[in-house]
Amino acid sequence: MSKFKRVIAIVLDSAGIGAMPDAEAWGDGGTDTLGHVCEYRALRLPHMASLGLGNIRPLSHIDPSKNPLGAYGKMTLASNGKDTAAGHWEMAGILTEVPFPTYPQGFPPRIVEPFEKAIGRNILGNYPASGTEIIKELGEEHMKTGCPIVYTSGDSVFQIAAHEDVIPVPELYRMCETARAILDGPDRVGRVIARPFVGTPGNFRRTERRHDYAIDPPKPMLLDIMQEHGLKVLAVGKIKDIYCGRGITEHLKMKNNAEGMEHTIAAAQTDDFDMIFTNLVDFDMNYGHRRDVEGYANALEEFDRQLGQLLEVFPQDDLLLITADHGCDPTYLKTADHTREYVPLLAYSKSARGNVNLGTRETLSDMGQTIAENFGLTLPRGKSFLSALKS
Repeated sequence: MSKFKRVIAIVLDSAGIGAMPDAEAWGDGGTDTLGHVCEYRALRLPHMASLGLGNIRPLSHIDPSKNPLGAYGKMTLASNGKDTAAGHWEMAGILTEVPFPTYPQGFPPRIVEPFEKAIGRNILGNYPASGTEIIKELGEEHMKTGCPIVYTSGDSVFQIAAHEDVIPVPELYRMCETARAILDGPDRVGRVIARPFVGTPGNFRRTERRHDYAIDPPKPMLLDIMQEHGLKVLAVGKIKDIYCGRGITEHLKMKNNAEGMEHTIAAAQTDDFDMIFTNLVDFDMNYGHRRDVEGYANALEEFDRQLGQLLEVFPQDDLLLITADHGCDPTYLKTADHTREYVPLLAYSKSARGNVNLGTRETLSDMGQTIAENFGLTLPRGKSFLSALKS
């Protein structure tokens, strides 16, 4: 069976496509990120629709294509979680069986006290919050005291916000490294995140110098295996942070989704990499968590326009995969956290069969196994759908 020359995988961070059967147990019954955004208003998503988005399941205002250009389906998050690490790790063949710890009441003294002692400062905050809201609430006090703002969410994260003029970014990064070392054992959170911001009280703005300190993924992992076999991977956006740089040949930062897609489109027109792996975090960070439905809708339309640009220059023998890592339903007002949902799956190549129903996959590892098989490799988990694309 002939295979694809290269794989371009794009993760629409948080763009879930309906509650999973166990969503109620996670407090997420009835959530449906894409479904509810599509109900909110008519979206102009012609390129995703042409690949088969509306064929996955009924979506308001997105008619199913009579002859979709791509293969379509949805994938089940089999891991015990609903966060970035669980979703992306599962794509790479790793099942998270024990969920990462969360702190709905804030971090206990066993964490806070050694952290404050190590950095030589007291902290502000220490409760679950939206990142933009907590700097509105505590930013001015932070500027007066020099105390970093520490907060969490419903996800397994330890976030440190600091004004760049009060705590320089390199020092903020060192604080995160200190926290990462302390947060071990039963307190081994999924990510420690640096959240620098600038501006004046009432006009604070987070900068693009965010940095994630994730747990090192266990082996075997897709990107490790690819690197071991001499394959080159370009990471766009926070992919490098999620996988702790493992298996990454080159990394491109992005200020926003649009720049991430610009990087992806440019790289698609070169022969420098065997895989381009892009995460578009604005869906989650700027619109899902902030419960901004209109912002989410606009971001989907902007992505679709740039998807059209990518399809115009898409190489004949490449494979495009579009998916998500979890949900973050912007209409779900009980929390501001991720939601336990299926994720969409679209697969397209000019040299592959279209109009293929991939069904409901048992795990996101099916995507990783497909990529692995394409390059003559194998993962311990997942069922490849490569044969459904190329006969």
